[in-house]
Amino acid sequence: MATVILNASEILTMAGPDGPRSGKGKGALGLLRDGAVLIEKGQIVAAGPKAAVLAEPLAKGAKILSAEGRVLLPGFVDAHTHPVFAAPRLEDFEARLAGKSYAEIAESGGGILSTVNGVRGAKEADLTAGLRARALDFVSSGTTTIEAKSGYGLDLDNELKLLRVMRAVSSRGPLEIVPTFLGAHAVPPEFEGRKDAFVERVCKTMIPRVAEEKLAVFVDLFCETGYFDRTDLERIAAAGAAAGLQLKVHSEQLSRMGSLLTALKLGAVTADHLDCVEEEDIRALAAAKTVACLVPGSNYFLGKPYPPARRLLDGGVAVALATDFNPGTCPCFDLRMIISIACTQMKMSPAEALVSVTINGAHALGLGATHGSLEPGKTADIACFDAEDHRELAYWFGAPRTRWVMKRGEIVYKSS
Repeated sequence: MATVILNASEILTMAGPDGPRSGKGKGALGLLRDGAVLIEKGQIVAAGPKAAVLAEPLAKGAKILSAEGRVLLPGFVDAHTHPVFAAPRLEDFEARLAGKSYAEIAESGGGILSTVNGVRGAKEADLTAGLRARALDFVSSGTTTIEAKSGYGLDLDNELKLLRVMRAVSSRGPLEIVPTFLGAHAVPPEFEGRKDAFVERVCKTMIPRVAEEKLAVFVDLFCETGYFDRTDLERIAAAGAAAGLQLKVHSEQLSRMGSLLTALKLGAVTADHLDCVEEEDIRALAAAKTVACLVPGSNYFLGKPYPPARRLLDGGVAVALATDFNPGTCPCFDLRMIISIACTQMKMSPAEALVSVTINGAHALGLGATHGSLEPGKTADIACFDAEDHRELAYWFGAPRTRWVMKRGEIVYKSS
């Protein structure tokens, strides 16, 4: 049976041209103030002025869902997360508050490798239960699709375990999970001092097995001083391409090592973080199809300077915002908090931020043709917020204010 959604104060359709939004379209919301959305079989049939939508043949006799004067928009698409882990890194948190640096924490046994130890000792069933609980947290905040990275196993069996957990949770819903293989997140202890040998293992053993089991869509690596370099990026990208995996890159986060320009040359779908980019990088990004995926929640949590969102946007770059949800540097699953940070700290407009977590987030996952906007033929992923004006989503912070969330045309969350 078809459903018609009526009585929204505003509907943000994000309708527009194909491709991620940049330049003049960077804040184009496709806003309707007397609109309606028609849904059937999990897809959007029509979204537009109320009279036009109600004139559709399927609208006659359809079930009516009232938005009760609230804001309606596409479900958020979170294009960068690390959500499968055994425990939070509370010792790291306390050490950081005491003045320890990222490198000092890692050298003392904290950081990524402490989470690796937890994952290696965890049962798959326990990791699955943890991710299932976190999936509901994402959905209750208005997020309907996430990208999820492995990278806390760093050996074949444990990386496969993480990716299988993602598949199991995504298959049961309500959160859609797009998996990324991040085997090159750090060099594991058993390969200490033998980075090249570990990269060889990632390329020759791990990537082929991940692809054989169809466990990932993307391959990623932490391209950073002390972790992996541009040569490693080229090797891993080539192995991923041979296995049918698209490329994402943690790039220019803690320092500028030139990984972004290499990532662009290799056709990366996204380059993520980008805290240390320079004008040359911005010009190159604007001329490329790669989406800049910014994760300012980690900068907030670490007390670091924010990514140069304003320079990127004004330079013509397509920008997505994501949480970077993870147990060490950003334990935040709420994209509305990220929107608030983006507006107050990086001077993005509310409209630019909302574009960045919907249609541009979808393009950052290669899902722009099916997700991220309310247009005919697209998946009916919709969030309704307790707000009368879309600017309130950036203005009120500290609680999600989610009224209800729809995934593939079905209500999967409703506030009490």
